Amino acid sequence: MSALSLRGITKAFGGNQILNGVSLDVGAGEFIALVGPSGCGKSTLLRVLAGLDHADRGEILIGGRDMSGVAAAERNIAMVFQSYALYPHLTASQNIAVPLAMRRLSRLERLPFVGSLIPGQRATRTAIARDVKEMATSLKIDHLLDRKPGQMSGGQRQRVALARAMVRQPSIFLMDEPLSNLDANLRVHARGEIVDLHRRAGVPTLYVTHDQAEALSMADRVAVMMGGRLLQIASPQVIYDDPAHIEVARFIGQPRINLLPAFAEGGVVLCGGLRLTLENAPAGKMPVTIAIRPEFVFLAKSRHDGLAARIERLEFLGSEVILHCRLDAIGETVIAKVQPSEASGLAAGDAVGLRLSPGRTLVFAEDGSRLAGGDAELAGDAGLAGDAVTERERAHG
Repeated sequence: MSALSLRGITKAFGGNQILNGVSLDVGAGEFIALVGPSGCGKSTLLRVLAGLDHADRGEILIGGRDMSGVAAAERNIAMVFQSYALYPHLTASQNIAVPLAMRRLSRLERLPFVGSLIPGQRATRTAIARDVKEMATSLKIDHLLDRKPGQMSGGQRQRVALARAMVRQPSIFLMDEPLSNLDANLRVHARGEIVDLHRRAGVPTLYVTHDQAEALSMADRVAVMMGGRLLQIASPQVIYDDPAHIEVARFIGQPRINLLPAFAEGGVVLCGGLRLTLENAPAGKMPVTIAIRPEFVFLAKSRHDGLAARIERLEFLGSEVILHCRLDAIGETVIAKVQPSEASGLAAGDAVGLRLSPGRTLVFAEDGSRLAGGDAELAGDAGLAGDAVTERERAHG
């Protein structure tokens, strides 16, 4: 049994369909990253799961229990928001203690003066303070407990928000873009902290982000959402290497995947000077799209030893160089990721030849779905690496 199951969740606001039959299973202790462009329904799905919004249709099961009609406060779900949602007038210690106080103290016991007169209230508050201290120590923010949010950095506020969510020992942990307000360096460091926290807690986690680097580097599985639908749910490597839909291939990967218009007929795919064979190709002539990652596009020894192209611009990134090249035959731009030594002496406007790594091309139908047979088999030698494979090509497989 999955720790969390979503079954056909549908949600609309007015005439806008935000979620369209979303189904997802999260295992015990699993970390799933929900990734997609802004407006695809990621945050809405989290709010429905947390009980902050209600689904129009569908089921939410936590530990096999149907959560329909169960109030948000009774679902034992902790959520970290993009804004952290800390109370500015409370110290870090008081912010972390809020969910414990709401759960363990009655309304009268929470009153400033009357509460202290109720038997057992002092012992409960002492236990809450102890739990707050332990959680703060585990996140290395115990030195911040007396500070208010305005006296802390973005990274410190983020850890306080995480501590407040985790201190109640929830059954499900939800995060809605918790790192988006941090600078790039701090964001990379915070990724590791969140993954470590997740592993220690062992709580099923659903992490919403539009940053694919966060999704691929942190999650056990990645769920790619577009237009209110989950297009693919798989491990980070499968999502990257074996996308089931062209929108998944287009969204995942930096630099972006190369997409070239082509047509298929009789099991052969043609694109300019490129000719591929496709297993189990549908009968008849049809438009298709060839896709290949930039790391599988290589510079040929000469312009005549591959697909003729001309460099439009270069991006030097230290350990690698990104080449934007326009193919002579079809006028489309192809991106290649090469080593600095390979790009030495090249400049915008130079003529080059490009070759593709065998077995690394993907073919998508007109509706965006992957064609049966997956990777195209290479035929001929027009721009294909073939026997002239280099050491870098061998390293990529």
